Amino acid sequence: MKQANTRVRIGLFATGLDTYWHQFEGLREHLDGYRAEIASAIGRMGDVEVVDAGMVDSPEKAVSAASLLVREEVDLVFLYMATYCLSSTVLPVVQRLGCPVIVLNLQPDAAIDYERLNTLGDRGLMTGLWLEHCQSCSLPEIASVLNRSGLRYEIVSGHLKDPQAWTQIEDWVVAARVFRGMRENRLGILGHYYGGMLDVYTDLTRQSAVFGTHIEMLEMCELKRHRDAVTPRDLAFKLEEFRSSFDVSPDCTESELRRAASTALALDRMVESHQLGSMAYYYEGDGAYEDLATSVIAGNTLLTGRGIPVAGECEVKNAQAMKILSLMGAGGSFSEFYAMDFNDDIVMLGHDGPAHFEIAEGRVGLVPLPVYHGKPGKGLSIQMSVRLGPVTLLSVCESRSGVFLLAAEGESVAGPTLQIGNTNSRYRFACGARRFMDTWSKAGPSHHCAIGVGHQLDRLKKVAFLFDIPIMIVE
Repeated sequence: MKQANTRVRIGLFATGLDTYWHQFEGLREHLDGYRAEIASAIGRMGDVEVVDAGMVDSPEKAVSAASLLVREEVDLVFLYMATYCLSSTVLPVVQRLGCPVIVLNLQPDAAIDYERLNTLGDRGLMTGLWLEHCQSCSLPEIASVLNRSGLRYEIVSGHLKDPQAWTQIEDWVVAARVFRGMRENRLGILGHYYGGMLDVYTDLTRQSAVFGTHIEMLEMCELKRHRDAVTPRDLAFKLEEFRSSFDVSPDCTESELRRAASTALALDRMVESHQLGSMAYYYEGDGAYEDLATSVIAGNTLLTGRGIPVAGECEVKNAQAMKILSLMGAGGSFSEFYAMDFNDDIVMLGHDGPAHFEIAEGRVGLVPLPVYHGKPGKGLSIQMSVRLGPVTLLSVCESRSGVFLLAAEGESVAGPTLQIGNTNSRYRFACGARRFMDTWSKAGPSHHCAIGVGHQLDRLKKVAFLFDIPIMIVE
């Protein structure tokens, strides 16, 4: 699945006690080997740069390691407890970082080889082998000091061959990628809010403050200028992209296809000009501007599938949710609640576009609509269902006290859908349709949400932790 090319920067340092090194031959070398193993595994998790600050075994080395990690602007730091260490060698690092720390309580193996250790016949060798597995000895001490210092951290416990622990580590790396991607993101706003949708209105300053997103205000006249500059050669290429990306309905007239393709080209150029990573839009106007506003769905769907999510009705919060799922590689399609089926205990969600064609069940249909419900004009729209299987719903919400995430896991299930030229899917939730709708709505989101494939709650909880915002789960 296509997603934004975000290279995440992960810090790593190990902790130990310098007194041990001259007491137990080979201990330091073995522990350095385990740290290198961790660094290598993290470096293979996609587009990741690992900043390895080495072994921190004294307060002086703590300051040096912190300086390196701060200078390299890491997004997240893994603290590998290689053996017992003094908390005085940990606190100076964490105090200076300015980002959360994930404490890795990882033994070399699931258990000590007791028989081998007890038959070594040398209590010094035996103690050195035990100290290679002594990670958990430091955990309460480090947690106590970080708690009392008001510093944010989480813990991963396990061993170096433990799939469950490595799943958690990879989830943290993905969450850090989302964190960096959102802070680097430039979100364009084209047009204005749909008048009267009070739930959609948002505090743009707060969105920038929480997520680090740059907000770029766009003008319809710029979009028109780009469309006026479209050449016949450009148009031919975009029409071919339509045919390769969409299942184009025979009902689509050539004039509508050319209109949508011209606008799609203009959108591409606006996105490139402003280096946008996402967008929210809505506009009502006369003449050429209505012509533009009613021909954006196909182009915005192509952008969304390329990792540049676009939300309609100027739903900035939903564009943020879509971007989070996109950075995870989970998609993120623009949706709203359509209906409930009490016979099948499911909820239907969809929209007239844009959609995320990379998470579709089969090919995405491009179809004509004689009218956009609740909006001016007519044009092309999307007929699509989300891929069957596990899904996650996500909303970025604003309450009286601030921004929070709202999420739920469910299943996209087979069954009849509305063939009205909209995205349209059936979703089942473990708590049942009634309870889901009541609980989700009472949390206070807008009526839009983003839908991604896969169950993503573990990662979303970590994303919320990194942004230091609450997450509410409907389950």
